[in-house]
Amino acid sequence: MTGIVIVGAGPVGTLLAAELARRGVAARLLERRPAAGAGSRAVGIHATTLAALEASGVTERLLATARRVREGEARHRGRTLGVVRFDRLDTRHPYVATLPQSATEAALAGAAGAWGAAAPERGAEVTGIRPGRGGAHVLRADADPLEATVVVLAGGGRSRALHPAGARTHAYPDRYLMTDGPDAGSDGDRAVVHLDPDGVLESFPLPGGARRYVAWVRAGGDESGEAAAERLRRAVARRTGSDAAAAALTSATAFGVRRALVSSLRSGPVVAIGDAAHEVSPIGGQGMNLGLIDAVTLAPLLAQWARDGEAPPELDRWDRSRRRAAALSARIAAVNTRLGRPSPARVRPVAVRLALRSPAERLLARAYAMDFDPTAAALRPR
Repeated sequence: MTGIVIVGAGPVGTLLAAELARRGVAARLLERRPAAGAGSRAVGIHATTLAALEASGVTERLLATARRVREGEARHRGRTLGVVRFDRLDTRHPYVATLPQSATEAALAGAAGAWGAAAPERGAEVTGIRPGRGGAHVLRADADPLEATVVVLAGGGRSRALHPAGARTHAYPDRYLMTDGPDAGSDGDRAVVHLDPDGVLESFPLPGGARRYVAWVRAGGDESGEAAAERLRRAVARRTGSDAAAAALTSATAFGVRRALVSSLRSGPVVAIGDAAHEVSPIGGQGMNLGLIDAVTLAPLLAQWARDGEAPPELDRWDRSRRRAAALSARIAAVNTRLGRPSPARVRPVAVRLALRSPAERLLARAYAMDFDPTAAALRPR
């Protein structure tokens, strides 16, 4: 019998293994990928998450290489609508830390190793989970089943299918092109959202003189190779007004968005966290942060489960709270997604300008920084 099995060695699963090891609890970490991914997906880590990761030492590791974004500006056809000021937040980390997800995973893996967590078992594909009395059977593609007291699904949307509880899902019609390239523009450390009549263009500074660009595009066009890169260059040139920024981009990746939420994060001995439990539109950048907070807040409850031999009653309250947090982030992401669609009307930019030049700006900064996350309130040292 294995105590705790974690399925998925991405950021969320790796952090959970680190947090358990910090509490003296061993876990087996199963990962189907033969090596850590090199791609750059989620790039922003918010103030609430940075505070939650301090005790593990992860925050210090992240900030050693991250870029600190203290302001986000909204523009329409080159004109500033308003600025969201993260540097006015009442928190120890009044900024968004940006870095490629591969760097985030490396920082988390370093912390896990420092706390004595076992290395992930790579090439271990989990094909099914069968809950039973006192635990669950973990079925694997190329190995004998494991018997575990607790199984935590942290393998993203792919592992959601292993959860006994069902999920509500919704696919958005929106399509986006994304790339990380040289920062040849003039925006510096400021994140910029261009609310263009042709669709949104988001732009975030990254370490090493790089910048992330995400552009709304109409579905049906070529989304691969040089054709996709050229579509993105045209969008960047038109929506930012910078031919130099556009010319520096050499590739693009297409993606769609959806949302999902399981009916219950815990079902007997099986617990889902991160995208396995809740998926939100990445327009707003809260998905990975939700999962990291899941892991930090779940770890002490799992450690208690391991010590006492039974699930602590606080797990039910944790489950409800994390679903509320996911639902709130999904609503924020849905608003951001709608704002990013093409709109020839002037009503939208006028409304954004009025909001960002009123006391509502501070509320928007707090919402974006996940300051309203109900579970993480106790993890925010000031």
